[in-house]
Amino acid sequence: MKWARQAARVLVGVAIIAVVWLLLWADYRSAQSENGDPAFQAEFELTDHSGMVRTQEDFDGRWMLVFFGFSNCPDVCPTTLAEVAVVMDRLGENAQRVHPLFISIDPTRDTPARLAEYVPRFGADIIGLTSTPDQIERTAKSFYVYYEKVEEANAPGGYAMGHSSQLFLFDPDAGYEHSWQYETSAEEILSDLQGYIRQ
Repeated sequence: MKWARQAARVLVGVAIIAVVWLLLWADYRSAQSENGDPAFQAEFELTDHSGMVRTQEDFDGRWMLVFFGFSNCPDVCPTTLAEVAVVMDRLGENAQRVHPLFISIDPTRDTPARLAEYVPRFGADIIGLTSTPDQIERTAKSFYVYYEKVEEANAPGGYAMGHSSQLFLFDPDAGYEHSWQYETSAEEILSDLQGYIRQ
């Protein structure tokens, strides 16, 4: 009975996250300019998994694949990062023109040291980024990303993180270009990405 109540709470939390994300995404889509300008620019100042402070300017001239998640994520995050790794591998020479970034929405647990253990498992030169809770909150809002702490007794620290799960693509000027929803195949992401790079 206790397990059923806990499962129901988690499901309600996930449903709320989905609704809020859809509302945020609608606001974000409506913010797109009719003259073809990007809906928003990638802007951040975060610490990478080697302890260096990074901003979007560090990636000027390169496409960015950006995903928000957390290292204790049981499915969505590792699946998406694995897909990103496949995409980067299959880009061949064009891989030098793209940089994948993983931004943690769980800064309490995801220290640079923790990300240094987690992110390299996926290869593909993915950079893990974290910061203070306030800075992560500001960054997530600027990307129209929703996340929430969800109590879960069996999870490390007694909680998990519910979050929106799109993979973002930003152009070499850090302008938003495209996004893919969770469970989009590496083949589809690769095909789309190659099309953008060739433009």
